[in-house]
Order: sequence, then structure tokens, then C-alpha cells
Amino acid sequence: MGLTTILLSGFFAGLVAILITVVVEKYGGLVGGIIGTVPTTIIPAAIGFYLESSDQEASMSLAVVPFGMLINAVFLLCWIIFPKFFGKYYDEKKTLLLTTFFGLIVWMILGITMLSLVEIAIQKGITSFQLGFIGLFLFTILGIASSWTPREAPRGENEVSKSVLFFRGIAAATFIGLAVLISSLDYPLLAGLVSVFPAIFLTSMIALWISQGPSVPIGATGPMMLGAISVAIYALIAMWALPAMGYLWGSIIGWLISTIIWSTPAYFYLKRKHSKYFPIEV
Repeated sequence: MGLTTILLSGFFAGLVAILITVVVEKYGGLVGGIIGTVPTTIIPAAIGFYLESSDQEASMSLAVVPFGMLINAVFLLCWIIFPKFFGKYYDEKKTLLLTTFFGLIVWMILGITMLSLVEIAIQKGITSFQLGFIGLFLFTILGIASSWTPREAPRGENEVSKSVLFFRGIAAATFIGLAVLISSLDYPLLAGLVSVFPAIFLTSMIALWISQGPSVPIGATGPMMLGAISVAIYALIAMWALPAMGYLWGSIIGWLISTIIWSTPAYFYLKRKHSKYFPIEV
């Protein structure tokens, strides 16, 4: 069952990663940023955690997810800040390489720091749910702040190549499968962080930058950060729903609640606040 769980989790995550790129490309950063960040790859990851480890360890892995998504939000901020800085001195190709490199450096530093702080918090007696809620609260503040100022988020005019889409799917599949594997080896905190490694965000930015230019991925960062809060909400719901209701119904209930209470309102919030840049045909 272990290898099957890892492979199925990775396959589903890779498929979703490809579909999200196409959605952002077709509908633009605002619509695609919300649709592309509804809970998807976290679903097979959460199921894999519970299949491959104890309930307590699985809950610890899910408690890390909101903090991991908070770090991902900072990673996305790098795609707003770094291109403006590096773009003053380099062409688009070098700017993309430097933004990718330094964005990942920032993610790694914050990830290591976060794991250390979470481990200390657990030793102090803070529960998994309390940890997850703290992470969700901080992530929500940053997500709302990041999308407060309207920013142009155009549709793509060129088609993302099949080779880029394939690479993106492989990257996402690899990290979700790796997260489930780490969970089975009794490293729940590291598994939770790896499960939200920004493979989807990273490959989205690179694929869209290469095919469309920097305006499409940069325009999608704010909506992606806001929309991705639903993933953190799903993680908290999954702590209860999967053990109590089973993997199928627990996943369905978690997805429905997180998209209804967050993704849908976030979509209409962006549509109203960013009406100047919002695509007319959706």
C-alpha cells in the first residue's frame, strides 16, 4: 500500500499542476489565481499522511501546511519584488533565473526557521490544531494585504508548450510523492513542509513567464496568495474530517467547506475590487 499511495498521490498532483497552468493562461491571473489555488494537491497528500502514519503524526503534518503556505506567499512576493529590482540591470531571461534562484533561497531559509519554531511550540504543549490556526491567521493577513492594491493580470496570448506542462506535472508529482514518503518514515513536520513546496507556484511562474512574458505570472501572484488560503483551511478541516468521516467523504466535505467559505468569496472580492483589470468573459 505504501508505494501505491505515493504513486497515486504524485500522479494526481502532477495532473492538477498541468491543469492549473492552463487555467491561469486561459482566464488570466485574477480568475486563474483563484481557480488554480483551490485545494487540490493537498487532498492526496493528506490522505497519504493518514494512510502512511498515525493519526497524531498526520495531524502534525497538516498543522505545518498553513505555515508552509505562508512561506509560499512570501515566495510569491519575491516574484513581485525581485523582477522589478533585477529588471533594472538584466534582460528578461536573466531576471527570471535570478528571481527563481533567490526566491527558492528565501523559501529554504524560512522553511528551516519555521520547522524549528514549530518543533519548539509542540514541545511547549501547543496542539496541532492550535498551530494550524495560528498559521492560518498569519497567512490570511498576508493574503488579504497582497491583493489589496489592484494589479494588471492579463490573459496569456501564447500557448504554454507541452514540454513545459509535462515538466510542471512531473515536478509537482515528485514533491507530493516525496512528502508522503517522508511521512511514512516518521518525519511528520518535514513531510508537511515538503507537501506544500511551491512546485506548482514555481512551475506556474516559469511556464507562464517563458510563454507569455512577465506580466501574466506577476499579475497572478496576489490572487494566488489570496486564493491559496483555502488550502490552509482545508488542512485544518482535514485534521477532523478524514479520521471522523473517512478518506472519501472527509476529502469531499473538506473541499466543499474550504471553497465555499473562502474561494468563492475571494473570487467575488477580487472581481469587485479589481474590476478595472478583471477579464469580462469568464
